Amino acid sequence: MATERESVELVGDELVGNIARAALFAALMGAGSYVSFPNPVSPIPVTMQVLVVFLAGIFLGPVWGGGSIALYLVAGGLGAPVFAGGSAGLAPLVGPTAGYLWSYPVAAAVVGLVVHGGVDIGDHRVSTVRLVGAMVAGTVVVYAVGTLGFAYVQRVGLESAFWTASAAFIPAEAFKIAAAVGIVRSDAVAAQ
Repeated sequence: MATERESVELVGDELVGNIARAALFAALMGAGSYVSFPNPVSPIPVTMQVLVVFLAGIFLGPVWGGGSIALYLVAGGLGAPVFAGGSAGLAPLVGPTAGYLWSYPVAAAVVGLVVHGGVDIGDHRVSTVRLVGAMVAGTVVVYAVGTLGFAYVQRVGLESAFWTASAAFIPAEAFKIAAAVGIVRSDAVAAQ
């Protein structure tokens, strides 16, 4: 007795691809926390995490980009050593740099919204002005929430927090924006 079997698609290929890319960017975010440099004018180290935030928004769009960075926060909160300096758990999510961490998914979503012109993923090969503008907008989100979080946890004024937790990073952010433009405009990425 022969029975017919039909192929059943439980999850679409697009969804599987988006989940895989989100997991990849969450892992890259964790790796970016290990690339850390001391900042001579701030107790907060410079990491490559904001570069990954930019790239997640650009390549994954606002929904999956923000989701990938939220996945990173969940992994770190559950104990994966993916926060700066290999730290993990809930302490970094409520410490002096918590504002930065919480801002990252929002910043990735903002970058994705500006680059793609909405929530749907469009072509990431937009003008350089739009690309840089998107990353500047993402940086503003990171700096605003990071400064507020730092001021609250450290019990300092907003002006002092701004100079310590944001202004001290402007040269590093300019480098990350330039690096992101270079990556997006590279021949290997442009061919896709």
